[in-house]
Parts: sequence; structure tokens; C-alpha cells
Amino acid sequence: MPDHSPTGESEIRGGDFLLNSKAAPDIFTPEDLTEEQLMIRDLAARFVQDEVRPEVDNIERQDWDVTVRLLKRSAELGLVGIDVPERYGGAGLDRVSAMLVAEQMARVASFSVSFGGQSGIGTLPILYFGTEEQRNRFLPALCSAEKLSAYALSESGSGSDALAAKTTATRSADDSHWLLNGEKMWVTNAAFADLFVTFAQVHAKQFSCFIVEKTFPGVATGAEEHKMGLKGSSTRPLVLVDAKVPIGNLLGEIGRGHEVAFNILNIGRTKLGAAAVGGSRTALRDAISYAKQRVAFGKPIASFGAIRHKLAEMAIRIWVTEGIVYRTANLMDQAIRGVDVNDRGRVLPALKEFAVEASIVKVFGSETLDYVVDEALQVFGGYGFTSEYPVERYYRDSRVNRIFEGTNEINRLMIAGMLLKRPSKPAGLPSSPGLLAEETQALGLARTVYSAISVHINNDAEQEVLMWLADIAMEIYAMDTAIVRVRKIIDRGGASDVPVAIVRTFVNDAVSRISFSARQILAAIEAPTSAAALLQEWTQVNTVATRRLIAEQLLDTNR
Repeated sequence: MPDHSPTGESEIRGGDFLLNSKAAPDIFTPEDLTEEQLMIRDLAARFVQDEVRPEVDNIERQDWDVTVRLLKRSAELGLVGIDVPERYGGAGLDRVSAMLVAEQMARVASFSVSFGGQSGIGTLPILYFGTEEQRNRFLPALCSAEKLSAYALSESGSGSDALAAKTTATRSADDSHWLLNGEKMWVTNAAFADLFVTFAQVHAKQFSCFIVEKTFPGVATGAEEHKMGLKGSSTRPLVLVDAKVPIGNLLGEIGRGHEVAFNILNIGRTKLGAAAVGGSRTALRDAISYAKQRVAFGKPIASFGAIRHKLAEMAIRIWVTEGIVYRTANLMDQAIRGVDVNDRGRVLPALKEFAVEASIVKVFGSETLDYVVDEALQVFGGYGFTSEYPVERYYRDSRVNRIFEGTNEINRLMIAGMLLKRPSKPAGLPSSPGLLAEETQALGLARTVYSAISVHINNDAEQEVLMWLADIAMEIYAMDTAIVRVRKIIDRGGASDVPVAIVRTFVNDAVSRISFSARQILAAIEAPTSAAALLQEWTQVNTVATRRLIAEQLLDTNR
């Protein structure tokens, strides 16, 4: 593996996918999962299948005793502290393993959100930004689910603009504690959380983070929000009225709360992408099963080309999303490998390095999930619009993912903004002999288009332009990952017909999407470049044939 030390030169850096294609061995794909990682995946899958799914109705009715019991059971299995070091009570495993667990938990979306609030954003801030005393005091209890946690960042007037929070923190006269005043909104797990990772302004201007326990004077929660989806997860406001927080419960440094918030959100975004894969798989499997048994005009609707098109496109997007999720998780693993959590000078750069990729995973994953559940509901027809089948719940539960962890609009602006600060000139068009030669050439052309356009854009550009630029970057990351994944499958002697069909179809459509975005940008900035014309060289693929091949595989294997 390459050296990814944040203090030295790294062979792979955030945003590198825009410059050139790395050799296949340097890019992690789901086919690289180790035996231990597969065991973790299977453990989580059995837990969800045997213990969580049977409780879906109780979870949806907001029986918090059931949710809490399942959280404690998942902790017994070592899943809550999956990526927390053993010395703090965790399992000490890698980011890839944590993504595998998140993917399996997503088969029951409401519980998945409760689990993520505990194992991710409610625990990792203390791991990466807490003092040693705070880690030893809180992490073992969190990893065992003896104590349950929540993350309180948003407010009614500061959702995406988190730093505009109005909640205040002032020192008491005797300097023994902080007094927090304000109201945080949309706090997951608030009904049963024992502590809240909470953000407030010290002296009204220094954004900071605190560990607030529910037993402190002045701490209360409001009523449950009436949500469109995720009805089985607790979402309440956190109300702080002269809440007395011990002086030692400051998390990180005064005025550095943004480092806690944004770096933890990067991890949360990758887990959201993994959860999107799990939720998408569940919806697709239900759609396949229903399409095979539902008869119309004298035959199963699975035999109709329009339905097969839908099933194939769902599978294509899931497969591509899965690739970027685990590629990104492994990049983060490499960045953090060998970095002790006490070494802040190396931890922060390591967490930040692949922020672009984390945002891509979040946007791409949440939009894949929305597409898949929408098309799955369409396969079910009128029945999909009723609660008789769970696809109705999948549809409602999916929608918030485009808002969670920073809206997709904010993440697109972040992707473009971060990439514009990095080199963008690709190292020439790659040679592309043999299988997928045209697709590899298209990838090189897409990189050239991005480079030619980006030199005319800066961070002050219109937001619409920045979002189109982000769309091009996301397509390039997905294309690069998919092509590498197929090459690995072929090199290892795996069956390649369907993966090749997936990549050919995805790249074909991605070229059209990139061309559209490029033309919109060029029209808006009136730049003297013919970059979009480069993609006119692309020869269209017969995607009717490729999608039929993919659909046949889906219907034959039921997955």
C-alpha cells in the first residue's frame, strides 16, 4: 500500500482522481474485502435479519425500549464501537468495516439512523477531539451502549450555515462550569440519549463544542417531531436554559468547534453513502421479487422491457455507488493508519484529506437511493403507494438523506470549492488498449473537459456553475472507480459479462451528463473553449442490449 502519512508526501491525495488513473492495485474495491471484513459484514447482516427486522413495527411505533435494547445488543456484538480503539472499549477495526456495518443496518432505516447517531456522530467527536480523561470517561460506556449519545449541531435558523448558531456558552462567576442557553433542532436519539455533543458560541462569537449530559440542571428535550419518514427514530429539540456544564466538558478548543463539526461530518457522509447502498439493495430485491410474481396481460411484469430497464438501471447505480463508497473508506483508512488519536497535528490533516471524496459519496449515494426507491415503488404500481408493502416506507425514509450531513447543494458547492484549490491538469489521455478501451478513453476526455473548464472558474462563480462543475467531478470519480473495479474482476478470472455491461452503460450515460453540464457552464461563463466538443467523439452504446443482459442476471439470481 502507498504511504499516506499526512506529514509526508502521499502517492494518493484527495482529488487525485481528476488527474490520472492509478494502477488497479492502488484502488480498493469491494472485491478486496478481507475475510475478517466479510465476517463483520455477515455478523451485522444476521443481527439485522434475526433481531432488528422482526421488530420493525415496534420501532416504527416509537417503542424506544425496543430501540434501546437493540442498540445495547449491537454493542454486545462489538458493532457500536467498530472503529474505536480497543483501549477505549471498541473493536479497533477499520473504516471499511464500519461502512460494511452501516450498509447492513440500513435495511431498517429508522434503526440505522439511531445506530449511526450512537456509533458515529455521537461517539467519534470524543474519540478524535476529546482529552484522554474524556475518552476514558465516556468512550467505554458509549461503545457498550451503557450510555447513549446524540449530536446537537443544527438550530432553527442555522441548518446548513452551522457556524451561525445562536446557542451561547458563558463561564460561571466561579469558573467551575459553563452556562449554555439556546435550542438545538432535529437531534437524533434525543428521547433516550444520556449525553449530547453540543455546539455553542463562547462569548457569542467563538464556535465551540461541549459534552452535555441530560442530568445537568437546565437540560431538557422537547416533543418528537412529526416527520415524513424515519418515524421510528427519535428526533427532538434540545432545550438549554442556563444549563450547567462542568468546565472540563469542553470538547476540543474554544473557538475550534468547526473542526469537530466538519471533520466528523466527513466521516458521517461516507457512512451515509454506505447506508444508501444497503437501503438501495433492499428496495431492489423487493422490486425484483414483486416483478417476477406480479402478472399483467397474462405474464409476469418482469418480462416487460420497460420493467427490465428499471431493474437494470437500479442495479447499475447501486454497483457504481458501492464502488466509490469502499474506495473512499479505504482512502480514509490509509490516511489515518498509524496516526495516534492524541496526535492532533496529524489527525486533522488525515481527516480532511479526502473531504472531497466524502462529499461525493454522500451526494452520489443519497441520489442513487432516491432514484432506486422511486423506481422500486413504480414497479409495485398502486400497491407501492400503500403501506401493505414496505416499499412505501423506503420511499419516505430515503428523502431526508439529501438533507442529512449537509444538503446536497451545500456538498456540491464544497466539492467544487475544494477542488478548485487543487491542481486539475490531467497527465495526458491514458492509453486504452483492449477491453473497455472506449470507456477508458472517455474517462480521459472527461478529465480534459474538467481541466479546460475549471481554469475559467473560481470560488466566486455563480452557484449554479459550481454545482455543474461538481457534477462533472462526481461522474469522473464514479467512472474511474467502475472501470478499475471491472479490471480487477477480469484480472482475477471472475465472470465479467455483467460487470462490463454495467460499466459500458454507466459510462455511456455519464458522457451525456458531463456534456450537458459542460455546455451549461460554458454558456454561463462565456469561456473561449470548446471543451464540451471533445465528448462528441464518443460512440453511443446499445444500452438496450446491455441493460437486458443485466436484468437477466438480476432475475436469475434474485439479487
